[in-house]
Amino acid sequence: MAQTYEFYSERADEAAAQAKKADLANVRERHLRAEETWRGLAEQARKTVRDRERADEERAARRAAEAEAQARKEAEAATA
Repeated sequence: MAQTYEFYSERADEAAAQAKKADLANVRERHLRAEETWRGLAEQARKTVRDRERADEERAARRAAEAEAQARKEAEAATA
């Protein structure tokens, strides 16, 4: 199951909150590293969605152009 930007962002926020509450420096650093990782995953998820949408648009445009070319070809064949 693909995780969403929101899921990763929520985990990052939780890690940041835990870092603020931590008394020990090593625990705080661990939570801060986790936050950084979750934020990276969130951005990667956002980029994946953006790239997928762009690819879908390009495929739709290509299909429309191919359909138009085929219709033109059929119209030319019908008039010939």
